[in-house]
Amino acid sequence: MKRLILIVLLCIPLFRSDRAHVYHAAVKGVAAFPVLDAGSALRGGVNLGNMLEAPDEGDWGLTVQPEYFSMIKQAGFDFVRLPIRWNAHAGQTAPYTIYPSFFDRIDQVVGWALENQLAIILDFHNYGELMSNPAANEQRFLGIWQQIAEHYRNAPPQVMFELLNEPNDWLNAATWNDTARQALAVIRATNPDRVVIIDSPAAAYYAWITALEVPDDLHVMVTFHYYEPFRFTHQGADWIGVDTSSWLGTTWQGTDAEKAAIEREFDQVAGWAKRQHVRILLGEFGAYSKADMASRIRWTLFVRRTAEQHGFPWAYWEFAAGFGIYDPIAKTWRPDLLQALIPDTQASASH
Repeated sequence: MKRLILIVLLCIPLFRSDRAHVYHAAVKGVAAFPVLDAGSALRGGVNLGNMLEAPDEGDWGLTVQPEYFSMIKQAGFDFVRLPIRWNAHAGQTAPYTIYPSFFDRIDQVVGWALENQLAIILDFHNYGELMSNPAANEQRFLGIWQQIAEHYRNAPPQVMFELLNEPNDWLNAATWNDTARQALAVIRATNPDRVVIIDSPAAAYYAWITALEVPDDLHVMVTFHYYEPFRFTHQGADWIGVDTSSWLGTTWQGTDAEKAAIEREFDQVAGWAKRQHVRILLGEFGAYSKADMASRIRWTLFVRRTAEQHGFPWAYWEFAAGFGIYDPIAKTWRPDLLQALIPDTQASASH
């Protein structure tokens, strides 16, 4: 679930490592990569949201089901992003032991993805305590990552790590850059070549990506999330801390001005990525179900196309909850929304 965080963050100077030798021809001005690692193969994915990032799986009405993975593969996606609330399943004191039963559950889900030839991103999601008090929780965050990295050190490269979903609040840009650098070092001790994804500051907001320091690491990708215009994508949402009822009825018609705004903002990300010589993942985008379906389809189609034109792999938010492309009650895809993401999908309407 998304939250609009309005905070003042610290912009700090960036450094650029000289890694341009690994790039070749551009897509819409963005340097493209040769096949460096499993991240190079990512194209289109979906988030398994409202499942394992709940306080306990099932608390928000959804649990991960094995049949989801064959359905997702059949539809034409090539990866899933798995939001996980690791911090709810680990000790509070050093060494912050992750509960073995929880590792067993994540192993099971990873296995289902790999059995269906889907890459999987293990995303550390909803660590609110770290956001509100970074100093008090940083060592626990690093200790949890040390265990995750050790546990998956021999996993195939299609298993990827995302350090932290949407750093925000008191985890400002300066603090996040330092914490992310430490977490990457912890992971690299056991996983020197695994793809590691780092979120933009300010809740992965596209405009704050320039405040992120890019490590000198060829196997790092940077991610941003896109929910603009926010009054359209989050109309009627009751979890973002403001009254959104007045936004109900906001449409997205796909006018030239509406399209130009999205293209301009993606161009900003692409230009920065080219200067920094770093790959980009559009890790989340979606429009909440209280928007009219015709607008949702138009917006989703255009954002997906714009990402692809810039060479960004993408992961739709999300599979089966309030933004979902799949109806878990009727056990059917929402076919027009699915086709906005995968135009040539061969998935059947029901499963």
